[in-house]
Amino acid sequence: MKIKPDSYMYEMIRTELTDVVGEDYVDVKFADKFGHSIDYYWIPEMWHDRGKECPKPDFVVHPSTTEEVSRIMKIANQYKIPVVPWGGGSGSQGGALPIYNGIVLDMKRMNKMIKIDKQALTVTCQTGIITKHLEWNCNKAGLSTMHLPASIACSTIGGFLAHRGTGVLSTKYGKIEDMVMSLEVVTPTGEIIRTLPVPRHASGPDMTMMFLGSEGTLGVITEVTLKVHPQPEARKFRAYIFKDFHTAMQAGQTLMRSRLGPCAMRLYDETETKTHVSKVFGMDLDKGAYLVFGFDGREKIVDLQMQYAREIMEKEFHGKDLGSKGGEWWWENKYKFFYPGYMFHVPQAFGTLDTVADFSHIENVYWAMKKVVNKEFPDARFIGHFSHWYDWGCMLYARFIFPGDKVPPNAQEAAALYNAVWDKAIRAAIREGGVINEHHGVGLKLGRYVKDLYGTAMPVLEGLKKQLDPNGIMNPGKMGLPGCW
Repeated sequence: MKIKPDSYMYEMIRTELTDVVGEDYVDVKFADKFGHSIDYYWIPEMWHDRGKECPKPDFVVHPSTTEEVSRIMKIANQYKIPVVPWGGGSGSQGGALPIYNGIVLDMKRMNKMIKIDKQALTVTCQTGIITKHLEWNCNKAGLSTMHLPASIACSTIGGFLAHRGTGVLSTKYGKIEDMVMSLEVVTPTGEIIRTLPVPRHASGPDMTMMFLGSEGTLGVITEVTLKVHPQPEARKFRAYIFKDFHTAMQAGQTLMRSRLGPCAMRLYDETETKTHVSKVFGMDLDKGAYLVFGFDGREKIVDLQMQYAREIMEKEFHGKDLGSKGGEWWWENKYKFFYPGYMFHVPQAFGTLDTVADFSHIENVYWAMKKVVNKEFPDARFIGHFSHWYDWGCMLYARFIFPGDKVPPNAQEAAALYNAVWDKAIRAAIREGGVINEHHGVGLKLGRYVKDLYGTAMPVLEGLKKQLDPNGIMNPGKMGLPGCW
């Protein structure tokens, strides 16, 4: 249903929403709508920068309880109004953009800590809580979520659940989905459901995993129970420079195959080592590839793990040891890349082409993406690092950056150039055994590739969407799923 702001139906619907959450929590002013029309996706930022108008919600609604979310969803279904859940608004994929207008469901009032269970080592909270606040509350109890992403200070835990987010310690503690015990979800038609209380069972399909990563298209996650961990006695880092990217990659893979269990590892390609890493750390790294890793836990065990890891780095791959200081610099400055003075911004055109593949394919994915960007878009710079490692493979965090003077001033032409880079690079990744994204999600930006990736399995996703969301109102147009029908 398309709502005209000057119509009596607009006022009727606003009255119903106000009855649910109160007058102070239904925003219809221009500033409130505008603030929920742009996230960290480059195209809407550029669109606004060029003086163009971005789609805005008709209403910004701030619920405080799961029951209020349920009532809002029932109103939306009655009138067939789109609903888009909104966390911190820091997403880079356009996943929370209200492209069909309707209701933006701003979840940040749902920020309560519910329970820390020290026996089970779990924490239960509402999903609108800023992740840093959740971590601080756990720290007071001597615990940690170990989910420490770069956007921890501005993103909600619900946003990470929606996009399968990853923190800097994922190599040991896993991604967000590895930390989830159970969820409370409001379905698109307003029913309140809870998934089973434990994540590992033979009691049928795992419904929790169905909602994780669904980006608000299958329901609204309102509450979560997460695993937490005792604070480690020690956490130590070491850094090395290798003669080239290939040697550093082989060293990193060998460390993971050794099953020594590093808590974190990052490998920067030669271009990013020379430019970005040198700038952030104040180090003269003109040649080679920079690799940093760390271990945490009991100090004696950490020291033994580090000893064996150093033997791999030095004896097998002849890495140049930058010492513990070289590693600690990374830990202390790991978020600097994402702040002014280091991060890219308009008028530059930039994007994070993150993907993931197993160790047999990841180097081919890297070279294929680098080759296509360098060949097809010579004005762009391609850099990459490998920031999340698993027993079987690792994640490539590649970026392309166009200088501002190489970006067309015309908004349509700038968008076409930007989308062309994604078309070439993502399809190159898929051909070589990668996927369209590792931890930022799909959203609006990458939705057109979902059918390429899933192939004949795509009707299963579409059927699930239609079953749960018969009116097509939940975050329509995202993840390659249909808009309102």
